[in-house]
Amino acid sequence: MDVRVGDVLLMKKSHPCGNSRFLVLRIGMDFKIRCEGCGREIMAPRSKIEKRIKKIIRDGEEMAK
Repeated sequence: MDVRVGDVLLMKKSHPCGNSRFLVLRIGMDFKIRCEGCGREIMAPRSKIEKRIKKIIRDGEEMAK
């Protein structure tokens, strides 16, 4: 999956704050993402994040999974 730093991920499940959009801060074996609603930063394994992605939003264009 082509995920880059700076992309916005629209996830299948929302964060407890109610928002489902996350900004990608770091990629590698783990992803570091920030919730656009509350600003909480989360680090999770790449496989777990990739399963939960609904759409990748990059510079105004939307890409399907």
